[in-house]
Amino acid sequence: MRSRELLLAGLILAGGGVRAQPVPAQPAASAIDAAAVWAAEKAVQADPLWAGKEKKQVLRFKKSKDEDKAVKKEASSDFGWWVDLIKNLSAGLRLAFWLVGAALLIWVLLRLRDWLQGHEGGRALKATPPTHVGSLDIRPESLPDDIGAAARALWQRGEQRAALSLLYRGALSRLVHTHGVPIRAASTERESLVLAAPRMSPGALDYLSRLVSGWQAVAYAQRLLPADRFEALCADFDARMAAGASAADGASVAGVVAADGSAA
Repeated sequence: MRSRELLLAGLILAGGGVRAQPVPAQPAASAIDAAAVWAAEKAVQADPLWAGKEKKQVLRFKKSKDEDKAVKKEASSDFGWWVDLIKNLSAGLRLAFWLVGAALLIWVLLRLRDWLQGHEGGRALKATPPTHVGSLDIRPESLPDDIGAAARALWQRGEQRAALSLLYRGALSRLVHTHGVPIRAASTERESLVLAAPRMSPGALDYLSRLVSGWQAVAYAQRLLPADRFEALCADFDARMAAGASAADGASVAGVVAADGSAA
Protein backbone atom coordinates (compact mmCIF):
# COMPACT_ATOMS: atom_id res chain seq x y z
CA MET A 1 0.00 0.00 0.00
CA ARG A 2 2.70 2.41 0.88
CA SER A 3 4.68 1.58 -2.34
CA ARG A 4 1.57 2.39 -4.37
CA GLU A 5 1.22 5.77 -2.73
CA LEU A 6 4.86 6.50 -3.41
CA LEU A 7 4.45 5.52 -7.06
CA LEU A 8 1.43 7.80 -7.49
CA ALA A 9 3.25 10.67 -5.87
CA GLY A 10 6.14 10.17 -8.26
CA LEU A 11 3.89 10.19 -11.31
CA ILE A 12 2.22 13.40 -10.15
CA LEU A 13 5.52 15.10 -9.73
CA ALA A 14 6.78 13.80 -13.05
CA GLY A 15 3.84 14.49 -15.27
CA GLY A 16 2.01 17.19 -13.43
CA GLY A 17 -1.22 16.08 -15.13
CA VAL A 18 -2.25 13.35 -12.84
CA ARG A 19 -3.87 14.32 -9.49
CA ALA A 20 -3.47 12.16 -6.41
CA GLN A 21 -6.70 10.60 -5.03
CA PRO A 22 -7.29 10.99 -1.22
CA VAL A 23 -6.93 7.85 0.79
CA PRO A 24 -10.02 7.10 2.96
CA ALA A 25 -9.40 7.32 6.72
CA GLN A 26 -9.62 4.12 8.70
CA PRO A 27 -11.86 3.96 11.79
CA ALA A 28 -10.20 4.64 15.20
CA ALA A 29 -8.98 1.56 16.95
CA SER A 30 -10.01 2.93 20.37
CA ALA A 31 -13.71 3.09 19.41
CA ILE A 32 -13.64 -0.50 18.12
CA ASP A 33 -11.88 -1.66 21.24
CA ALA A 34 -14.43 0.01 23.61
CA ALA A 35 -17.37 -1.54 21.83
CA ALA A 36 -15.70 -4.93 21.89
CA VAL A 37 -15.05 -4.63 25.61
CA TRP A 38 -18.71 -3.85 26.38
CA ALA A 39 -19.84 -6.73 24.18
CA ALA A 40 -17.43 -9.12 25.87
CA GLU A 41 -18.64 -8.00 29.31
CA LYS A 42 -22.25 -8.66 28.42
CA ALA A 43 -21.37 -12.04 27.02
CA VAL A 44 -19.55 -13.01 30.21
CA GLN A 45 -22.43 -11.88 32.43
CA ALA A 46 -24.85 -13.88 30.29
CA ASP A 47 -22.77 -17.04 30.63
CA PRO A 48 -24.59 -19.47 33.03
CA LEU A 49 -21.22 -20.61 34.40
CA TRP A 50 -20.55 -17.11 35.77
CA ALA A 51 -20.85 -17.15 39.57
CA GLY A 52 -22.31 -13.64 39.80
CA LYS A 53 -22.78 -11.80 43.14
CA GLU A 54 -23.21 -13.57 46.48
CA LYS A 55 -24.71 -12.09 49.64
CA LYS A 56 -23.43 -13.15 53.08
CA GLN A 57 -24.63 -12.29 56.59
CA VAL A 58 -22.00 -11.90 59.28
CA LEU A 59 -22.81 -11.53 63.01
CA ARG A 60 -21.15 -8.59 64.73
CA PHE A 61 -21.45 -7.03 68.18
CA LYS A 62 -23.70 -4.00 68.16
CA LYS A 63 -21.92 -0.84 69.18
CA SER A 64 -23.23 0.99 72.19
CA LYS A 65 -24.17 4.64 72.19
CA ASP A 66 -21.01 5.51 74.08
CA GLU A 67 -18.88 3.73 71.46
CA ASP A 68 -20.76 5.52 68.68
CA LYS A 69 -20.14 8.82 70.41
CA ALA A 70 -16.49 7.95 70.83
CA VAL A 71 -16.18 7.11 67.14
CA LYS A 72 -17.91 10.34 66.17
CA LYS A 73 -15.70 12.25 68.54
CA GLU A 74 -12.56 10.74 67.03
CA ALA A 75 -13.88 11.55 63.55
CA SER A 76 -14.53 15.18 64.48
CA SER A 77 -12.19 17.97 63.54
CA ASP A 78 -8.96 18.68 65.34
CA PHE A 79 -10.49 21.80 66.90
CA GLY A 80 -12.98 19.85 68.99
CA TRP A 81 -10.64 19.42 71.96
CA TRP A 82 -10.35 23.12 72.75
CA VAL A 83 -14.13 23.55 72.46
CA ASP A 84 -14.57 20.89 75.17
CA LEU A 85 -11.87 22.60 77.21
CA ILE A 86 -13.72 25.91 77.09
CA LYS A 87 -17.00 24.23 78.09
CA ASN A 88 -15.39 22.44 81.02
CA LEU A 89 -13.61 25.61 82.08
CA SER A 90 -16.88 27.53 82.02
CA ALA A 91 -18.56 24.92 84.21
CA GLY A 92 -15.66 25.08 86.64
CA LEU A 93 -15.85 28.85 86.81
CA ARG A 94 -19.60 28.71 87.47
CA LEU A 95 -19.04 26.24 90.30
CA ALA A 96 -16.30 28.43 91.75
CA PHE A 97 -18.58 31.47 91.69
CA TRP A 98 -21.33 29.49 93.45
CA LEU A 99 -18.92 28.35 96.15
CA VAL A 100 -17.56 31.85 96.70
CA GLY A 101 -21.08 33.26 96.84
CA ALA A 102 -22.22 30.62 99.35
CA ALA A 103 -19.16 31.26 101.55
CA LEU A 104 -19.80 35.01 101.44
CA LEU A 105 -23.45 34.52 102.38
CA ILE A 106 -22.54 32.29 105.32
CA TRP A 107 -19.99 34.87 106.50
CA VAL A 108 -22.56 37.67 106.30
CA LEU A 109 -25.13 35.61 108.23
CA LEU A 110 -22.60 34.82 110.95
CA ARG A 111 -21.62 38.47 111.27
CA LEU A 112 -25.28 39.45 111.41
CA ARG A 113 -25.92 36.90 114.13
CA ASP A 114 -23.02 38.24 116.20
CA TRP A 115 -24.27 41.78 115.73
CA LEU A 116 -27.79 40.84 116.80
CA GLN A 117 -26.63 38.98 119.85
CA GLY A 118 -24.24 41.76 120.79
CA HIS A 119 -21.11 41.43 122.90
CA GLU A 120 -21.62 40.38 126.50
CA GLY A 121 -25.32 41.16 126.33
CA GLY A 122 -24.75 44.92 126.16
CA ARG A 123 -25.34 45.53 122.44
CA ALA A 124 -28.34 43.33 121.65
CA LEU A 125 -30.81 44.53 119.05
CA LYS A 126 -33.79 46.18 120.66
CA ALA A 127 -36.92 44.13 120.11
CA THR A 128 -40.34 43.78 121.57
CA PRO A 129 -39.96 42.78 125.24
CA PRO A 130 -41.15 39.26 126.02
CA THR A 131 -44.38 38.80 127.88
CA HIS A 132 -43.19 35.59 129.53
CA VAL A 133 -39.84 34.20 130.61
CA GLY A 134 -40.34 30.49 130.61
CA SER A 135 -43.76 30.05 132.19
CA LEU A 136 -43.53 33.25 134.28
CA ASP A 137 -45.70 36.20 133.25
CA ILE A 138 -43.59 39.38 133.51
CA ARG A 139 -46.05 41.90 132.08
CA PRO A 140 -46.26 44.93 134.41
CA GLU A 141 -50.07 44.83 134.35
CA SER A 142 -50.00 41.25 135.65
CA LEU A 143 -48.13 42.30 138.83
CA PRO A 144 -49.40 44.10 141.96
CA ASP A 145 -48.27 47.64 142.70
CA ASP A 146 -46.51 46.66 145.93
CA ILE A 147 -44.76 43.41 145.02
CA GLY A 148 -42.98 43.05 148.38
CA ALA A 149 -46.19 43.34 150.40
CA ALA A 150 -48.08 40.96 148.10
CA ALA A 151 -45.28 38.36 148.37
CA ARG A 152 -45.27 38.70 152.15
CA ALA A 153 -49.02 38.00 152.25
CA LEU A 154 -48.56 34.81 150.20
CA TRP A 155 -45.79 33.70 152.56
CA GLN A 156 -47.97 34.18 155.59
CA ARG A 157 -50.60 31.93 153.98
CA GLY A 158 -47.98 29.21 153.64
CA GLU A 159 -47.53 29.63 149.88
CA GLN A 160 -43.76 29.88 149.82
CA ARG A 161 -43.33 28.92 146.17
CA ALA A 162 -45.94 31.44 145.02
CA ALA A 163 -44.29 34.14 147.19
CA LEU A 164 -40.80 33.56 145.71
CA SER A 165 -42.29 33.27 142.23
CA LEU A 166 -43.93 36.69 142.60
CA LEU A 167 -40.65 38.28 143.72
CA TYR A 168 -38.71 36.70 140.82
CA ARG A 169 -41.40 37.67 138.29
CA GLY A 170 -41.32 41.22 139.59
CA ALA A 171 -37.53 41.35 139.35
CA LEU A 172 -37.56 40.10 135.75
CA SER A 173 -40.27 42.63 134.83
CA ARG A 174 -38.24 45.50 136.35
CA LEU A 175 -35.08 44.33 134.57
CA VAL A 176 -36.80 44.23 131.17
CA HIS A 177 -39.13 47.24 131.34
CA THR A 178 -37.25 49.58 133.67
CA HIS A 179 -33.57 48.82 133.11
CA GLY A 180 -33.77 47.64 129.49
CA VAL A 181 -31.99 44.34 130.10
CA PRO A 182 -32.29 42.21 126.90
CA ILE A 183 -33.71 39.16 128.63
CA ARG A 184 -35.34 36.70 126.21
CA ALA A 185 -38.27 34.36 126.67
CA ALA A 186 -35.95 31.36 127.01
CA SER A 187 -33.37 33.00 129.32
CA THR A 188 -32.38 31.00 132.39
CA GLU A 189 -31.69 32.42 135.84
CA ARG A 190 -27.92 32.55 135.26
CA GLU A 191 -28.37 34.12 131.82
CA SER A 192 -30.59 36.78 133.33
CA LEU A 193 -27.88 37.60 135.88
CA VAL A 194 -25.20 37.82 133.19
CA LEU A 195 -27.38 40.06 130.99
CA ALA A 196 -28.21 42.34 133.93
CA ALA A 197 -24.59 42.74 135.07
CA PRO A 198 -23.59 45.65 132.76
CA ARG A 199 -26.77 47.61 133.61
CA MET A 200 -27.14 47.17 137.35
CA SER A 201 -25.24 48.47 140.37
CA PRO A 202 -23.26 46.02 142.54
CA GLY A 203 -25.88 46.26 145.30
CA ALA A 204 -28.70 45.44 142.88
CA LEU A 205 -26.72 42.51 141.47
CA ASP A 206 -26.13 41.16 144.96
CA TYR A 207 -29.86 41.35 145.64
CA LEU A 208 -30.67 39.57 142.35
CA SER A 209 -28.20 36.81 143.20
CA ARG A 210 -29.85 36.25 146.60
CA LEU A 211 -33.32 36.31 145.05
CA VAL A 212 -32.38 33.80 142.34
CA SER A 213 -30.79 31.52 144.94
CA GLY A 214 -33.93 31.60 147.13
CA TRP A 215 -36.22 31.01 144.13
CA GLN A 216 -34.19 28.00 142.96
CA ALA A 217 -34.08 26.53 146.48
CA VAL A 218 -37.86 26.59 146.80
CA ALA A 219 -38.87 25.87 143.18
CA TYR A 220 -36.30 23.22 142.21
CA ALA A 221 -34.70 21.85 145.38
CA GLN A 222 -38.01 21.84 147.31
CA ARG A 223 -36.28 23.37 150.34
CA LEU A 224 -37.84 25.75 152.87
CA LEU A 225 -36.36 29.26 152.88
CA PRO A 226 -35.59 30.81 156.28
CA ALA A 227 -38.14 33.44 157.24
CA ASP A 228 -35.56 36.16 157.94
CA ARG A 229 -33.96 35.66 154.51
CA PHE A 230 -37.34 35.90 152.81
CA GLU A 231 -38.25 39.01 154.83
CA ALA A 232 -35.01 40.69 153.68
CA LEU A 233 -35.90 39.95 150.05
CA CYS A 234 -39.34 41.52 150.46
CA ALA A 235 -38.03 44.58 152.30
CA ASP A 236 -35.23 45.32 149.78
CA PHE A 237 -37.22 44.71 146.60
CA ASP A 238 -38.33 48.27 145.84
CA ALA A 239 -34.99 49.82 146.80
CA ARG A 240 -32.84 47.39 144.80
CA MET A 241 -35.06 47.12 141.73
CA ALA A 242 -35.91 50.81 141.37
CA ALA A 243 -34.72 52.84 138.38
CA GLY A 244 -31.90 54.36 140.45
CA ALA A 245 -30.33 50.93 140.87
CA SER A 246 -28.92 51.05 137.33
CA ALA A 247 -25.14 51.08 137.12
CA ALA A 248 -23.42 54.11 135.59
CA ASP A 249 -20.79 51.81 134.13
CA GLY A 250 -20.55 48.06 133.56
CA ALA A 251 -20.16 45.81 136.57
CA SER A 252 -18.90 42.25 136.51
CA VAL A 253 -21.31 39.56 137.63
CA ALA A 254 -18.53 37.07 138.30
CA GLY A 255 -17.98 38.26 141.87
CA VAL A 256 -21.70 38.15 142.61
CA VAL A 257 -22.10 34.60 141.33
CA ALA A 258 -18.97 33.47 143.13
CA ALA A 259 -20.20 34.95 146.41
CA ASP A 260 -23.37 32.89 146.16
CA GLY A 261 -22.44 29.49 144.74
CA SER A 262 -26.05 28.36 144.65
CA ALA A 263 -26.94 30.69 141.75
CA ALA A 264 -27.19 28.68 138.53
